[in-house]
Amino acid sequence: MSSTMRSLDHEAAIQHRWEKAQAFSCDLGNKEKPKYYCLVMFPYPSGRVHMGHVRNYTIGDVVARAKMMSGHNVFFPIGWDSFGLPAENAALAQKTHPQVWTEQNIAEMKAQFNKLGLAFDWDTELTTSTPEYYKHEQWLFLKMYERGLVYRKESLVNWDPVDQTVLANEQVIDGCGWRSGAPVERKMISQWFLKITDYAPELLEDLSKMPGWPSQVKTMQENWIGYSEGATVDFDVQGLEQTLTVFTTRPDTLMGVTFLSVAPEHPLAQQAIQLQKVEQHQVDGLCVGSAKEADLMTMTKQGIFSGFYATHPLTEERVPIWIANYVLMGYGSGAVMGVPAHDTRDFEFAQSYELPIVQVITTPEDTALPYGGRDGLMLNSGDFDGMTAIEAHSQIVEKLIAIEKGTAQTQYRLRDWGLSRQRYWGCPIPMVHCDDCGIVPVPEDQLPIKLPLDMPVENGAQLSQWPAFYETTCPKCAGAARRETDTFDTFMESSWYYARYISTDSEKLVDKERADHWLPVDQYIGGVEHAILHLLYSRFIHKVMRDIGLVSCDEPFESLYTQGMVLKDGAKMSKSKGNVVNPDTYIEKYGADTIRLFIMFAAPCDQSLEWSNFGVEGAARFLGRVEQFIGPMERLSADLVLFDDRSFSVRQKNMRFSVYDTYQKIWDDYDRRFAFNVAVARLMTLLNDLTAYALEEDGDETILMEGAWIFLHLLQPIAPYITQKLYEQIAPYSVLDAHPFLMHRPCPECDTTALERDTVAIGVQVNGKFRGEVHVGIEATQDDVRAAVLADENLKRYVHEAYIDKIIYVPRKICNFVMLKEEESE
Repeated sequence: MSSTMRSLDHEAAIQHRWEKAQAFSCDLGNKEKPKYYCLVMFPYPSGRVHMGHVRNYTIGDVVARAKMMSGHNVFFPIGWDSFGLPAENAALAQKTHPQVWTEQNIAEMKAQFNKLGLAFDWDTELTTSTPEYYKHEQWLFLKMYERGLVYRKESLVNWDPVDQTVLANEQVIDGCGWRSGAPVERKMISQWFLKITDYAPELLEDLSKMPGWPSQVKTMQENWIGYSEGATVDFDVQGLEQTLTVFTTRPDTLMGVTFLSVAPEHPLAQQAIQLQKVEQHQVDGLCVGSAKEADLMTMTKQGIFSGFYATHPLTEERVPIWIANYVLMGYGSGAVMGVPAHDTRDFEFAQSYELPIVQVITTPEDTALPYGGRDGLMLNSGDFDGMTAIEAHSQIVEKLIAIEKGTAQTQYRLRDWGLSRQRYWGCPIPMVHCDDCGIVPVPEDQLPIKLPLDMPVENGAQLSQWPAFYETTCPKCAGAARRETDTFDTFMESSWYYARYISTDSEKLVDKERADHWLPVDQYIGGVEHAILHLLYSRFIHKVMRDIGLVSCDEPFESLYTQGMVLKDGAKMSKSKGNVVNPDTYIEKYGADTIRLFIMFAAPCDQSLEWSNFGVEGAARFLGRVEQFIGPMERLSADLVLFDDRSFSVRQKNMRFSVYDTYQKIWDDYDRRFAFNVAVARLMTLLNDLTAYALEEDGDETILMEGAWIFLHLLQPIAPYITQKLYEQIAPYSVLDAHPFLMHRPCPECDTTALERDTVAIGVQVNGKFRGEVHVGIEATQDDVRAAVLADENLKRYVHEAYIDKIIYVPRKICNFVMLKEEESE
């Protein structure tokens, strides 16, 4: 039978036995074993597992299974991030309800996950769109409201005119909505916010205390939080008894200000309309386009003169005030200094409208304006001329303070979390609006405020269109009131789910005793694309839960691993590109073990992987060789004592060294390095060594059985089905009785005596070119190696004693013979 056409019936049978025995259930109360909480970012139930899912969850599964075999009490849960706009839109397209669509997809994906042999603890499965889950989220929101971490205000947002909802900045791609593709609009609407900025200092500082996180992710969060030191500067508006205040990180460039810019929504812009200095439609035209900072950098800079001037605080010169599309009301004061000589956006704007450009810092040679560096000296800056830009920074701030026109100030780039979404399929925000009492929180005993599942949603209706939901009574005065009809941003659901997994049987959001034992998560696994939003929001919510008294640790995730994408034909798999690979097709043909093995071997897991049918077939052939090697073996003895004290030949010692050296290295690959591709390569080499080992001496067969026994344990995390099958064939019955499943059996102890070498292989180079190796004593000197080389029939063809110029010897590793040419030796 072809190795790629092996019988795969054992996979379904083993899966059935795992399910029947609840083999993956974790005893959360067990504190005898060291705990290990392994978590992969939970999936959005799209209805079809793709190869990106396969890679992501197989990584977690390999880690979880390896930890089980190393004696840990492993918790490896799974759930569904089931609320949100994608589910709603997909359900609408198929003319079904989001709940029905979600439940169908969960059932389908769960079946696919099981086929893959993923060792999830299904006992703690959660679905974020169920009241049992989101009632705790509503409770947490109310607690945050009590602590002053929640507020509501008019805010400039990215508005998707097709999906009819607010988009986060990160959901705007090239000025368009990430789902609809429609150009976004900037719109002022009333929004709920969480005060993540209150935690900005701690979120930034604690990044230095997270050695288990990739430096790339920490740098991304550090840049997003964006600590900066600068100053506020007050410009008096001429003709009005008011001040225009701006924040700048570059007070050293203050003397280069040639204009000021305000956002279209700024009160000064509205005053300009009222005083008929500008027209409404002109200002409205500047509100088109996303509020995403990257888009502001690339968009065409447009503006209109407001008709107002300000007085420069140091020079007292008149400075025109413009209304510009690249200034956002939600950032700082909604006004910025225009310093075109030293800022790219200001430079582009000044060129477009022929505004003055005044250089105030000298530039390095051949450097054109705009120049944003600080390496030059001040010029065109009056009393500050000749200073370095850094010196001028502090001197100008001191001057502003002295004349009461500014203050030193530190600021964060991070903005508060806009939580409101205007779509149906989400968690209702538990607040009530009363004409007499104002905004009133829903009492805790009335939670959950359930999403109405009987509401017709065929045309994308919102809760604001469903009186049966929003008509209510005020909890304070019992008068007529209106429920809040916004729903939570779905990042809210994913920001605390890791804590709920350990408490799904608790009436409280989290069981404190379990949280103290199980948190933080030991290993978190997911895509680097979540570095800013999900991971930052989770850190924030965790710190809030700590301050409320729900958890004790400071961070939710001890270690983080970010996997690469799965590509086909050089591009990320997607339906729109027509390059999606269906895992079911390959599982049916080759088996889940083959897919798991290929996807772990094809590339380092933190890098992109190119899908290859040829590579899949190679993985299938390797597993076929494993079965051919171990399958015919006899069952091992009941006591598993393969060897009493005995002496081994050099050949036997080398084979046992290969087995246990591989053993040690692969456990390091699993446990510390996450080098799963390297682990597979080592297993392939070990299989080659074992299958090539001839039965020539007494004890050789037992050495092979020892090697096969170790090999099964090492392969199990990656290929759990075939290793379980072969384990049942060769394990002693007493071992099977104690540990029916290989993943629950502790890995055999390493025989350290097998790693003690009497001899060592020394690589031999001649003029830097590898020519072979010699086996010498472990303490061999350079002279010993020289003698062994000259005695070797193959090597002495390259090494003539008379022509040796010098020898470079690295003990126990390599020896390089530098040879003279024949004429040089004469």
